[in-house]
Amino acid sequence: MTSRQAQIDRRTSETKIQIDLRIDGRGTSQIATKIPFFDHMLTLFSRHSLCDLTVNADGDVEVDFHHTVEDVGIALGQAFTKALGDKRGIRRYGWAYLPMDETLARVVIDFSGRPFLHYKAPEGVASIGGFSFTLLEEFLRAFCTNAAVNLHVEILYGRDAHHMCEAVFKGLAKAVDQACQLDPRVEDIPSTKGTL
Repeated sequence: MTSRQAQIDRRTSETKIQIDLRIDGRGTSQIATKIPFFDHMLTLFSRHSLCDLTVNADGDVEVDFHHTVEDVGIALGQAFTKALGDKRGIRRYGWAYLPMDETLARVVIDFSGRPFLHYKAPEGVASIGGFSFTLLEEFLRAFCTNAAVNLHVEILYGRDAHHMCEAVFKGLAKAVDQACQLDPRVEDIPSTKGTL
């Protein structure tokens, strides 16, 4: 099997992001974004997707967390695009219902090559420390666009902001794991178009 891994080095005037992704891993991670709650979410993503993931982010967090969160989403999406190549043999689709105490989230993904995000969450959710809940959608949009996936995320119900974010990140991890798995019955690209 070809090694499905990628390294991304993204540098802007606002952030410097380095990502090392190995899809066929064991869920080990080294995450350092200077945003503790975001580190926690990316660690959960790695553990539950079974992808090995290293993220080093140096961003202008003294201004706002937005640039770092969005740019990590961009770079992580680019890493999946690079690591999957032509997507030959993958299952393509993945989905998960993920409970987290009082919260239930549904995440459905298609590595279709056509980016689209549907996101539905309660309005006016409190921040988690300094991490604005709205950054969850910004991360998902950046990841979705750069991984070129059709991504549907809905928080079906919940009250606690931490639990809602965690349910989404874990649900995304499980859906990505399922979609990226190689199916021995699929010998080519899983599309009647012949390309994804």
